[in-house]
Amino acid sequence: MSDHPADRIAAIYERFAVEWDGDRNSAVWNDKHWHDRFVECLVPGSTVLDLGCGSGRPVAQNLVRHGLQVTGVDVSPTMISLCRNRMPDQEWIVSDMRTVALNRQFDGILAWDSFFFLRPDDQRRMFDVFAAHAAKPSVLMFNAGPLHGEVMGEYRGEPLYHASLAPTEFQMLLARAGFEILEHRAEDPKTGGRTGWIARARTPPLHVP
Repeated sequence: MSDHPADRIAAIYERFAVEWDGDRNSAVWNDKHWHDRFVECLVPGSTVLDLGCGSGRPVAQNLVRHGLQVTGVDVSPTMISLCRNRMPDQEWIVSDMRTVALNRQFDGILAWDSFFFLRPDDQRRMFDVFAAHAAKPSVLMFNAGPLHGEVMGEYRGEPLYHASLAPTEFQMLLARAGFEILEHRAEDPKTGGRTGWIARARTPPLHVP
């Protein structure tokens, strides 16, 4: 069994699901700018696949308020239970975002505050997951780090692994998966220093060896 710190993330968030829900919603929503931008790219009635949806607030609740249909995926059963209680008319799935395969496409795909918990190789493979679930056109939004690397954070005394690829590699992976970049900001001061990407699926994926 792997003892890599990335493999401990799911257990940490399951154990502290209720606490995380409270912490996430006790402070100012400082990354709302990015979510407003994501919503602007869609029309009411659009379908959104939220990968690593957490407890459903504030992000999924904001999507629903704007008339979007949400399918949320999270590895934590407690987080998904919170989502189902809050938004029973939406779809909630307990699954690992790395292996989810729903055999349908969505107008929008989110991997926000979740993608950066994956190891570099898993991040690379996620672009196949994005492409498989992307309608044409479809809007993808995710956040990572500003540079290639691995760092350790902390939550309630537990070490939290974070990783990122280099911006140039993200650009290449997006192009291969058939996405064109709409917006990229590194360490955005308006959103607590997050580095975000928004892209649109317009072309068939490139089959590059």
